[in-house]
Amino acid sequence: MTGTVYLVGAGPGAADLLTLRAVRLLGEADIVFHDALVPGEVLLLAGKAQRVAVGKRCGSHSTAQRFINKRRLYAAREHRFLVRLKGVDPMLFGRAHEEISFLESRNIKVEIVPGVTAALAASAEMKISLTRRGAARSVTFVTPRVGEGETPSDWARAVAVADTAVLYMAATDADAVVRALIEAGVKRTAPIVVAENVSLPGRASHAGTLADLPELVARCSGGPALILIGEVFGAAQVLAELGMLPRAASHSA
Repeated sequence: MTGTVYLVGAGPGAADLLTLRAVRLLGEADIVFHDALVPGEVLLLAGKAQRVAVGKRCGSHSTAQRFINKRRLYAAREHRFLVRLKGVDPMLFGRAHEEISFLESRNIKVEIVPGVTAALAASAEMKISLTRRGAARSVTFVTPRVGEGETPSDWARAVAVADTAVLYMAATDADAVVRALIEAGVKRTAPIVVAENVSLPGRASHAGTLADLPELVARCSGGPALILIGEVFGAAQVLAELGMLPRAASHSA
C-alpha cells in the first residue's frame, strides 16, 4: 500500500483562516506531520490522526530535513492518508521543493493545499494594502536566511527596488538587516512595521523606521515575526501613536 501525501498550509496561525480543503484533509488524515509553530487549536482539527512533531524553529532544536523526509516516506507506505502540515503557505520559504522532489522520486503521490501567508494576514490586520494605489505597484517577499551550502542571494537589493517588501525569518538578525539594507540604498527613515504572532491572540505590531528596527524587534515576545518595509507603512506610524494597531502596538520616533 502506498498513500498520498498532502502538503497543507496551516496559514498564519488562526484556525479559522485555514482553507476548507485543509480542514477536510485534517479531519480525514491517518497521520499528520506538523511544524513546531502550528497552534494546538489547528492540530485539534486532526481528531483521529496520529500527530508527529517535526518542526523547525529558529534558536531551538529542530528535526533534520532528511529525517523528516524518511519518516514521511515510511508513513506513506503504511497509511493511505498522510498530511504534512506546514506553517503559513508551504510554497513560500517552506522548503516544499525538497519535500516534493524526495517523495515523487520514490513514486509517492503529492498534492499541495495552499495557506494564507503571513504577509497578507498582517496587511489585513493593519488594514494597510501592500499595493496601495499611487504608492506601491510592486511587492517583494524575501528572506536573508541562507541554508547550509547555499549561495547567498542579493535579497537587500530586491528590497531596495521594491515599493513594498516583506522580510521573512529576518527579525533575529535585525542589526545585520539594517546594515545590508542601508548599503543597498534603503533610507534609514524608511517606514517599517514588525508584526509578531500574526492572526493569533498575542499578536503585536510595532511601527517605526528602518533605523529603529533593532529596538522594535527587542520589544517582541519571541513569537514568529515579519518585517514590512515601504512608504505604505508611513500611516502605520500614525496609527501606532494613536494606539490603533492590533494589540501591543507602539511607535519609535
